[in-house]
Amino acid sequence: MQQAELAAADQVIELALSNEHGLHARPAARLVALVNSFDAAVTLTDLDTGRGPVDAGSLSMVATLNAQQGHRLQVGASGPQAAEALAAINDLATQNFGDDAPAAETSQPASGSGLDVAIGPAVVVEAGVDLSGYTPGDDERGRLDAALSSASVELEHLRDTSTDHGGFFDAHLALLTDRTPLDAIHRAISAGSSAPDAWKQTYDELAARFEGLDDAYQRERAQDVRSVRDRVLRALTGSTSNDETPAGSILVVPELDAATAATLDAAQIGGIAVRAAGTTGHGVIVARSRGIPLITGIGDVAVPTGATVAFDARTGSFEVSPDEAAFRTTIADRLAQREQAVAEADQPAMTLDGRTVEVLVNVGSVQDAVDAHGADGSGLVRTEVLFGDRRTAPTVAEQVERFRAIAAALDGKPITIRTWDIGGDKPLPFLPQDREANPFLGERGIRVFRRRPQLLRDQLEAIRQIAVETPVHVMFPMVTTADEVAWALDELGPRPDGLEVGIMVEVPAAALRIETLAAGLDFVSIGTNDLTQYTTAADRTNSAVAPLADGLDPAVLQLIDHVVRNAGVRVAVCGDLASDPQSAVLLAALGVHELSAVGPQVPLVKALLRQTDLTQVPTAEVLSARDAAEVRQLVRR
Repeated sequence: MQQAELAAADQVIELALSNEHGLHARPAARLVALVNSFDAAVTLTDLDTGRGPVDAGSLSMVATLNAQQGHRLQVGASGPQAAEALAAINDLATQNFGDDAPAAETSQPASGSGLDVAIGPAVVVEAGVDLSGYTPGDDERGRLDAALSSASVELEHLRDTSTDHGGFFDAHLALLTDRTPLDAIHRAISAGSSAPDAWKQTYDELAARFEGLDDAYQRERAQDVRSVRDRVLRALTGSTSNDETPAGSILVVPELDAATAATLDAAQIGGIAVRAAGTTGHGVIVARSRGIPLITGIGDVAVPTGATVAFDARTGSFEVSPDEAAFRTTIADRLAQREQAVAEADQPAMTLDGRTVEVLVNVGSVQDAVDAHGADGSGLVRTEVLFGDRRTAPTVAEQVERFRAIAAALDGKPITIRTWDIGGDKPLPFLPQDREANPFLGERGIRVFRRRPQLLRDQLEAIRQIAVETPVHVMFPMVTTADEVAWALDELGPRPDGLEVGIMVEVPAAALRIETLAAGLDFVSIGTNDLTQYTTAADRTNSAVAPLADGLDPAVLQLIDHVVRNAGVRVAVCGDLASDPQSAVLLAALGVHELSAVGPQVPLVKALLRQTDLTQVPTAEVLSARDAAEVRQLVRR
């Protein structure tokens, strides 16, 4: 589309964007496919950022527009079918660009072991495709067309045989036919470039554009671009992919794309070691959903092809030429531990020195509560996840119904409901927020509702109603000051008998002044994910600094210790640290009363607590340790 066409539009509509991650690859692909089905020139402009207009028929242009949830989009159209195109786009927007339904959970059992430890011979995948042996010919355009056709057939097969992740491959298919990069590639070939060189340069530039975006989720989409780049380059050069990984092998990759993760035989592959540190990439999501042992962030360690490698994601270790007997023993032990822990999950977590630690489950859906084994209740009901598939706010009655179902699934044990926790990396479709330069340091959690309290008031009414029927605790997230606590208690109003009230401790300032904040409360719950990233000044969604955001950093543990010693009320932990059995034991040794873990880890956490004398955990050495690595050495069993 020429610049003159971008500037001219006969008809215009305005839309509000509700998608959780904005117009990322999959909804953008749906929009592009729709636009290209009409005889019309369609443009998009992000009215909140001023970016645009861009060609709405180009996936790369739409995706890198980086339109985020809550932004207003201006859609312009001209041509014979302009009106029809705008009407269809408006309909697609009302369906949340196809993202209305929550992401489907796997429809068949995970076929991998589901363990966090693996050993096997390394199959090393180098970044990119070797182009040194390619000889240009007279018909480079024809070669490219043939390669695109071959890649399209492969991706269509992956899409059609994938029960859960077909949308990933639709986005890859859209990249193959994206007219903006294709136009640039055709011009380069006409000017004398070989097909591989033109394709690689253009898609390298496109990947760099994604990596330059300010949204962490969007930045990781660069790996989708590189996946498509390499698929076509392999077709052009006759290179082979790594679909035929030998049984028991550990695949070592620079980054993990969805196509690779989906085509591996999960029952045969030993595991995957990813050099990049990101955890929200499509490939990581697919691999974990298939039960494939996985570790990320191993870095640039040298790994010879065929060498025996092993990793333990629980401890974060990756080794070349490891002690094979020790690792195989660990694998056998982990399998046996899991089986025994599940069998004994309903037993209390009483330590050898006589302390009983409540181990609860983090819940983001009713199914999470149904699937929990041995949980002593729910220490965290994530309401923003529970209703995250909604484009309109749930009514009080709808919230009561969902809370009641969770309580029933947990046999009437206490449930701790966290009020709406949005902002940063957790948008809420029915409460758009203004764009912020530093969203993690902006209006998050309780801060949002000081200006817009009605949604919170409805939720608190639902919590009061359900508290009459079943044991309920309520906690407010992202609290920093005593004034915020007082405001939250005022909003809660008169409470039914038994309704306990607490706050999340996620901000270092809250941890340091906990004695003041906890006055008048029944409990506090430490969110170690946010407490860690704020303490270490490292965005946990940014792969470049994610290794710094380690929950076992002694500075984080010192803050937890300070909270336990000074809160004067019951202290819980509901961050990821509580889901790691060894870390959970350390937290209990520091005096934490309750641990809330993800469902599959609850039996394992309880089992390790039952085997531990907390008085023997070296808490003093841990708190004075040099770094997280030394902490792990001290607590490793």
